[in-house]
Amino acid sequence: MNPPPSTAARFRALHAPGQVLVLLNAWDAVSARLAEAAGGAAVATSSAAVAWAHGVADGERLPLHRLLAATGDVLRAVRVPVSVDLERGYAASAEDVADVVCRLAEAGVAGVNLEDGAEPPEALASKLHAARGALERAGLDLFLNARTDVLLRRALSGAEALDEVVRRARRYVDAGCDGLFVPGLAAAEGLSRVVAEARVPLNVWASPALPSIEQLRALGVRRVSVGPRLALTALSAARHDAEQVIAGRWAPPSDGAPLTYAEVNAWFA
Repeated sequence: MNPPPSTAARFRALHAPGQVLVLLNAWDAVSARLAEAAGGAAVATSSAAVAWAHGVADGERLPLHRLLAATGDVLRAVRVPVSVDLERGYAASAEDVADVVCRLAEAGVAGVNLEDGAEPPEALASKLHAARGALERAGLDLFLNARTDVLLRRALSGAEALDEVVRRARRYVDAGCDGLFVPGLAAAEGLSRVVAEARVPLNVWASPALPSIEQLRALGVRRVSVGPRLALTALSAARHDAEQVIAGRWAPPSDGAPLTYAEVNAWFA
């Protein structure tokens, strides 16, 4: 009998041609379990939502040990593969970033996002190269998703911005990434070009400007993430309910089908 595929192999298979993996981004055990219960074939974390849940702002202000502990909570809560938003790597050097990536792989994480942010592309390429080499030497497997913030930061515009996205994509693929994440990319023409030139699965961010799932599949996009959207939705609903209770309105919100105590408690029974 063949051994079951590793978590990373299962996660990688979800990026196969013709598939569009919709990743719901969680921030703790219960939000991860909710994402799985909603039908998520995998779960990702949101760096922003995880940071907020621990009382700090986004942007690697969360101590690494707390990120690792939060990741462990998510891993224990679900059976589906888990990908972690690692931002710029939670370390100063490429070698130290590679060590963090290996620690996550050893814990059972299936993938990570590493982003370039405001740094030059050489920095992320160095981290990806170091991480890929360290994983191979340790006999570990993990899906390395390279995120470029060229469009998100609006440092460039129009054709110049898309040209830069493609240049960085090629560099990151050569450095060892398994996928490319381009937040802000939504137009069909741009999606089609990056799919054709990146040579790895393309991940985009859910937004009202994004084409339908069927159109994304036809264009060759393989993955859609929602970022902190679920956390913001949950907080918005909680704020509204809190304001209603403070005002003495005792009836719970009537829109949608509210979760019950028994239902959520049963997730962890």
